[in-house]
Amino acid sequence: MKQPGPDHPITIEPNPRRVRVLVGGVIVAETTRALTLKEASYPAVQYVPREDIAQDLFDPSERRSHCPYKGEASYHTVSAGGLVRRDVAWSYETPHPAVAAIAGRLAFYPDKVDAIEELT
Repeated sequence: MKQPGPDHPITIEPNPRRVRVLVGGVIVAETTRALTLKEASYPAVQYVPREDIAQDLFDPSERRSHCPYKGEASYHTVSAGGLVRRDVAWSYETPHPAVAAIAGRLAFYPDKVDAIEELT
């Protein structure tokens, strides 16, 4: 396990905007409670509470990965609007303590969804 620091900063802050995720023209997630995670030089990622996703459209996938800063990630496939998008979202069920706030939340690959909108 690696700790965030000056050489690899990670910040997590509430997003004051409404975040909406669309797949196949269908809203698969919408929340006013997203957390924005900024990690080093990577693009910011929105983590959506599980309660704010259309859970009936999501199925767990077998894919897993490991991040030395965040922990073990599991992946989810979405079926919406006549489309099936494999491994479109990921979550850290038991992340490392430095990023505990994202536990159980889902984040989405921008290139696998129609849009991740931030609305006022």
